[in-house]
Amino acid sequence: MRLSQFHLRTEKETPADAEIVSHKLMLKAGMIRKLAAGLYTWSPLGLRVLRKVEAVVREEMNRAGAIEMAMPSVQPRELWEETGRWAKFGPQLLKIRDRKEQEYCFTPTAEEAVTDFFRQEVASYKQLPVNFYQITSKFRDEIRPRFGVMRAREFIMKDAYSFHADDESLHAQYRTMYDTYTRIFTRLGLKFRAVAADTGAIGGSASHEFHVLADSGEDALAFSETSDYAANVELAEAVSPGARPAASEALRDIETPAQKTCEDVAALMGISLARTVKSVAIMAGDGDGNLPEKGGQFVLALVRGDHSVNEIKLAKLPGLADYRLATEAEILEYLGSEPGFLGPLHAQKPIRVIADRSVAALADFVVGANKPGFHIAGVNWGRDLPEPETADIRNVVEGDPSPDGNGSLRMARGIEVGHVFALGRKYSEAMKCTVLDGNGKAVHPAMGCYGIGVSRIVAAAIEQNHDDAGIRWPQAMAPWQVAVCVINPKSDPAVAEAAETLHAELNAAGIDTALDDRGLRPGAMFADIELIGIPHRVVVSGRGLEAGTFEYRARSSAEAENLDRAALLARIANG
Repeated sequence: MRLSQFHLRTEKETPADAEIVSHKLMLKAGMIRKLAAGLYTWSPLGLRVLRKVEAVVREEMNRAGAIEMAMPSVQPRELWEETGRWAKFGPQLLKIRDRKEQEYCFTPTAEEAVTDFFRQEVASYKQLPVNFYQITSKFRDEIRPRFGVMRAREFIMKDAYSFHADDESLHAQYRTMYDTYTRIFTRLGLKFRAVAADTGAIGGSASHEFHVLADSGEDALAFSETSDYAANVELAEAVSPGARPAASEALRDIETPAQKTCEDVAALMGISLARTVKSVAIMAGDGDGNLPEKGGQFVLALVRGDHSVNEIKLAKLPGLADYRLATEAEILEYLGSEPGFLGPLHAQKPIRVIADRSVAALADFVVGANKPGFHIAGVNWGRDLPEPETADIRNVVEGDPSPDGNGSLRMARGIEVGHVFALGRKYSEAMKCTVLDGNGKAVHPAMGCYGIGVSRIVAAAIEQNHDDAGIRWPQAMAPWQVAVCVINPKSDPAVAEAAETLHAELNAAGIDTALDDRGLRPGAMFADIELIGIPHRVVVSGRGLEAGTFEYRARSSAEAENLDRAALLARIANG
C-alpha cells in the first residue's frame, strides 16, 4: 500500500471532547470521525484495524465449528414480544416504525431472531448441536454515550448462538467457546482475564466475562492471589467474617450535629470506620404484586461504613427485583428522620431490615438514631434489635478472603470485550421452539450465547498499548506490520527505487507493508508512523544506501539501528 494513494489524515491537537486515551488517539490518528452522539464513521485506517480483529475472530469461530450467517439488524416487535423483552429490555432498545406503522427495533442482540430461524430450519435432535454466528452492527441507545467507540450507540459485535439436545452438550459447547475466546484474545496480543459474571438482561444459568486489563476499565474485577478464582465485583461473594463477639457497651445517643456520613461520625468518635453502619433506604414490592411506585415495602439495607451496597446482589433477594431508592418523603414517613441520620432503631412504621453478613457479625456498632443530629452507639443484635435478615449485599474489597478459600482478593480494572452465557431454555421455551428427541417427543433445546465486542476490542487494545507518541499496536491488530519510509524520494531516484523494491519484497513474503512515499519531512513522517502504531519502521535514505544498510526501529524501542538487508528481514520476520 502506497500512503500517497491512501487516505491518512492525522491531527496534531488532542480533541477537546475526548476523555480517555483510546478516544483521543483514535481521533488524532484519524481512525474514526464523529457523525453524531455515539455514532462514528470508521476511516480507511480504522477499518483496516477493525478487519484485522474480525479476521482473527472469524478464523477461531470457524475453527471451533461455528457456522457464519447474517440476520437483519431491524427486527419486528412481534418476535421481541414473544420473549417479553420488548418491554423488559428498557430504553436502550431503539424502537422504530415503518410507513405502515408496523413497529420494529434496531437490534442490540439477536436471541429472538436466531431462535426464530432455528425453529423454522431444525426439526430433530439429530441435527444438533449447532452454533450460528454473525459479525454485524448492533445498536443500544445509551443514555450517555461516551469514550468514543468504547461506549458508542452503534457498534460491531460478533454474536453466536448454540442449540443443544441436552444440558451436557450445552456445557461442552460453553467450554469450547470459553477456550475459543481465550485463543482469540491471546492471538490479538491482549492482556486479559476471564471472570465469573452476572447474567444480567440476557439471562441464563452461567456466564463469564472476558476483560482486557486497563486502569481506565469501567468494571471492577476481583481475583485471588493464589488460585484461579476471578469474578466481576457485581458477582464476587463477600464471605462471612466469622462469629459475632459479645456485647460490651451500653446503648447511648451521640450528638452528631453536622456529621451525616459514616466517615465523619467515625472521625468525631475516634473509632474505626468498620464499627459504623450505613443505612440505605429503598422501596421494594410488597409481595402482593404492588411495585415500589405504587406503595410497596420499605426496606433498610445495612452495610458497614467502610463497605458499599452491591445493587446487583440486592436485586436478587426475594421481593427486591424492582426496588428503587426511597424518597425523602418516604424516609420521613417510615423512619421519622432525614437522610444522614438513618438507622434500624425507632422506626415510625414497620420496615424490613436486611443486614450484610459483615454487619450481622458486628457488636457495639454505631448507626443513625432516626433523629436529626444524633447517632446511636453500642448497638447490638439480639439485645437492642431483633436478629436480622442476613445476606451478602456488599461489594468485595481488596484483602477480603477469596470465596474459594484460597488466599485473599486483589482488585483490578477491566474493559469487557467478550461474554459467554449458558442460556438454558429461556428463549426456546418462550418462543415455543422445539425439536424431536430420540423418542419422538417434542422438547425445547438448550441454548448458549457468546458475544465479542469487535469494535470495542480496538479501543481496549489502545488503552493497554500506548505511549506519549501514540498507539503501540500488538502485531495482529496493526494496520500494517511495516512502514517503509522514504527520505527525499523525488530528488533521489535510487532511494525511491530501493524503497519500492523493499516494499514489494516484504509484501511478497506475506508481511503487510505500507510505503510512505508522501514526501513529508522526516520528523512529520516519523510522528505519523508512531502515532498510528505501526510495529516496524524502516527508513530508506541515500546515506543508508551508500553504507548498504537500512535504519530500523521497532515501535517498542527507543533507539534505531542500522541493519543490512538480511539482518533487517530476519528482525522483521521474528517480530
